[in-house]
Amino acid sequence: MEWAKKTYNEQYESWVPWLEDIYLRWFTKDNKASYTTKSNLDKAKVTNIEQVDSLQDGVSDLAGSQIGQGGLLQSAGDMISKDGLTRAERQGKNDQGGYVN
Repeated sequence: MEWAKKTYNEQYESWVPWLEDIYLRWFTKDNKASYTTKSNLDKAKVTNIEQVDSLQDGVSDLAGSQIGQGGLLQSAGDMISKDGLTRAERQGKNDQGGYVN
């Protein structure tokens, strides 16, 4: 039973971040960094005033799209996604299971 649990966790750590990246690439114009930026900025709405909320939505979309696919900072967003967010999901390990590139 312990072997099955360990194997499941190892496969989960290696496949789920990859599947998330593929999903975001195919179905959105986001990478993990832009998706996280947009979702965190959406949570930070200050007021319930429609005009202010609309402005905040625009800023959120602009910031996220610049680090997403086709944005000016796409390479930085991809690096943050791979070496930052994905490693955080894997407790600091890279896609080969090591800690050092």
